[in-house]
Amino acid sequence: MTASSLRAQIADFLGYEPEAELPARPTVTEAAARGRPGDGIPARDGDRDVAIVGLADGRIYCMADRCPHDGGRLSDGFVEGDQVVCARHGWTFEPRPGGCPSRGAGVVDARLLRAR
Repeated sequence: MTASSLRAQIADFLGYEPEAELPARPTVTEAAARGRPGDGIPARDGDRDVAIVGLADGRIYCMADRCPHDGGRLSDGFVEGDQVVCARHGWTFEPRPGGCPSRGAGVVDARLLRAR
């Protein structure tokens, strides 16, 4: 069993539901102001759900808060170095290009908000 399939089983067991309602999200500006390395903060960019992600080197990115694999919220995941890991099935994303290096697909919109 791979680590990502174990994560998926745990998420299913715990009742993780990517479509569940969240409390009101802060704006991108509000979330970025409190973002720190390792953070994944759900936010709103106009009418879009986004994740504000703080990388280990201090860069803060805004990226779509939806894993293209099955719709899980990336803000529910975690940051590992320069990658965001989806909590649902362990897909990894590099915010700078918005790509998924471990799968070769699954591009998400991302933009740099704050450099080091």
